[in-house]
Amino acid sequence: MDHWEQFEVWRLNGERWELVAAFQDFELANAVAMKRSSRIRLVHTIYEGGKLVEKEVLMEVGAPRAEP
Repeated sequence: MDHWEQFEVWRLNGERWELVAAFQDFELANAVAMKRSSRIRLVHTIYEGGKLVEKEVLMEVGAPRAEP
């Protein structure tokens, strides 16, 4: 059974999260995530047999501030 891990960069588009890119290397994924200007998530994922079996949100950046 195939097993792989990757780091995914997701962005919020309206009310839906969209996958921007996926990388094997954390440093590269983190650099791409930090260059984005929109609300993003950096997620560590594990796949087995082509199916997602584990997901951990490592970082979420760009949350809107509450109105004063």
